[in-house]
Amino acid sequence: MATERLPMRNIREILRYKWSLGRSHREVAASLGVSVGAVSGVERRARAAGLDWAAAEAFGDDELETRLYGDSAAQRRRPLPDPVWIHTERKRPGVTLELLHTEYREQHADGYGYTQFCERYRQWCSDRRLSMVQVHRAGEKLFVDYAGKKPTLTDPATGERREVELFVAVLGASNLTYVEASESQQIAEWIASHVRAFEYLGGVTAVVVPDQLKSGVTRACRYEPEIQRSYEEMARHYGTVILPARPASPRDKAKVEVGVQIVERWILARLRHETFFTLHALNERIAELLEDLNARTMRRYRASRRALFEQLDRPALKPLPAQRFEHASWKLVRPSLDYHVELDGHYYSVPFTLRHERLELRHTATTVEVFHRGDRVASHLKSATHGRHTTVPEHMPRAHQAHLEWSPARLMRWGQGIGANTGALVEAILAARPHPEQGYRSCLGLLRLGKRYGNERLEIAAARARAAGAKSYRHVDSILKHGLDRLPAPDERPHDDAAVVAHDNLRGAEYYREGGTTS
Repeated sequence: MATERLPMRNIREILRYKWSLGRSHREVAASLGVSVGAVSGVERRARAAGLDWAAAEAFGDDELETRLYGDSAAQRRRPLPDPVWIHTERKRPGVTLELLHTEYREQHADGYGYTQFCERYRQWCSDRRLSMVQVHRAGEKLFVDYAGKKPTLTDPATGERREVELFVAVLGASNLTYVEASESQQIAEWIASHVRAFEYLGGVTAVVVPDQLKSGVTRACRYEPEIQRSYEEMARHYGTVILPARPASPRDKAKVEVGVQIVERWILARLRHETFFTLHALNERIAELLEDLNARTMRRYRASRRALFEQLDRPALKPLPAQRFEHASWKLVRPSLDYHVELDGHYYSVPFTLRHERLELRHTATTVEVFHRGDRVASHLKSATHGRHTTVPEHMPRAHQAHLEWSPARLMRWGQGIGANTGALVEAILAARPHPEQGYRSCLGLLRLGKRYGNERLEIAAARARAAGAKSYRHVDSILKHGLDRLPAPDERPHDDAAVVAHDNLRGAEYYREGGTTS
């Protein structure tokens, strides 16, 4: 029964072990990982050919093969496995070399055994410097990086040229490539380029492999790199995983490095005689050249990137989410005593119980969110008004909420409901304060005095205060506390409120009747 042909290096080792080292069949088989029958068959052929170890060692591989197995021309007439087909099919999910060998033998019953099948494929990979380990499954990985060489934009007014960045993304299985220019490598543009790359592909890979550049990795590490917060959030939105290439491990990102070289040759080099004034115009031209690149037939695979993409990657990609990812930035904040946090000069409220805590603020172009230990505790529409506050009533202490419920108009209605003197005193207090909220507190103090002493006594005390020209809570409180409201009314007439000295910061009662703002 014919034995399966072993690689020549194994044949030489068998003869060396047997004839030079004197090892048994079982020892040789265990050491080389072959069967005892294979060891026996090789030695039997060598003895039949009249060889010893000195002669076998002196022969080259072709001569030794001919001596052992006769004219190899008959062997070469066996149908060879197609290494391109093997390499392409291995990228499909679940496809192994063993399965491909089975399919090969179904087509060619007299074809090579599994060992020679794998050996010839390995030799093909070696000739092309391909790694047997780096087999990229369909839809599995997207490799991303910036090109070292950069396109330029020209200032139409001065003619000055400036460099911009060139983002490159390459699919592992099909080599389909996406390219675009961007102003910088800042995190917002880095993420936006990923979003547009996913949309160009029409789906999402299981893994994204970037280099450990600062845009995506806040702390580089061979074993546990720390992913930038917004980048990680984008990956979660698209259901993918960020797996940075290891530092000083070019094999991890070989796809994109080769892709960058191809982009520099077939896109960037073709732009060298063209002038662009805007990023939009540059990217329009890049898009044209990109379609040409993806449609070009690759000699190694005898197919274009686009054709392989439709065949391999597209069916395996995850679908895009319903909504496009909106980039957000994060900021560590600590609320001030008034339970507000600051962003770009505007102040946003958080629950007052967190006023001493360290919080995380997340903001997009339209929203501001605040998180405490991973839980969202506040959400606001973003405001561009500098120096102002956005406050949610529920974030305020109960006393502050009660204060917020009062307005100048409501305070004056309450005063008039007690009596004419109380109403006039409330108007006078509000009009005399530089800021309306300063008057709120005095008026709310009068409200509490009414609850303590009764509305009738408050009205009498207000009359006495007006007669004395007083416009404060403290004056009325003193009258009631000392029982002066029970004494006969003084002869002096009430002071005329109109006699108050005019000042820019003093408001008249009409201001509040007309619905003035409260800032």
